[in-house]
Amino acid sequence: MLAGQTWAGGTIDSAYVKSLAAPGNTVAVVEYYDPAGKVLDRKGFASPVGFRAVSPVDIEINPKISLHLFGLETCNGEMVNRKEGFAGTCADFARQQIEIMLKGAKVLFCRAFLTEREAPRQDVTCFGYYFYPGSLDTVDNLEEQLVSLGALRLAKNPDGTLMRPDLAEAEKIGRRGFGMWGDPRVRDK
Repeated sequence: MLAGQTWAGGTIDSAYVKSLAAPGNTVAVVEYYDPAGKVLDRKGFASPVGFRAVSPVDIEINPKISLHLFGLETCNGEMVNRKEGFAGTCADFARQQIEIMLKGAKVLFCRAFLTEREAPRQDVTCFGYYFYPGSLDTVDNLEEQLVSLGALRLAKNPDGTLMRPDLAEAEKIGRRGFGMWGDPRVRDK
């Protein structure tokens, strides 16, 4: 058995995620866990055109289900990042980045608590499988990538603690000048 990798969002088996790929389709699988971490249910979806972002943190699976990347948010207002050639709203930049990630994914593998199973907007953490022959064959955590690119930042609980402390290192990377953090107006807030 292949040992799992530890990522933001927990340990995953990359070989399992890769095995979910289906020729001609983008596949989404959501596993539902109990509080002890045991998988109790799983739902699968396939699309010949892929899945689309309906907001910077929401992915439409079908007209009845969207997946919400839990614990992330955009910056507020406008931003400029000259190195990346972007000027516009924070939400537009974040949406552009999530769309790039969704377009390239062969598989979206997401995890949610069992309480999310019937919700139309489900709080999840997601991984994408990206395969380009001869150049890229990887499984990446979407939230970790979007935060380290500076497309999104970590949301906070009412008491000021991070909703996703597992992504604190990714935000440190982003704050080095990537994405929204390349704009001093955002960086200095």
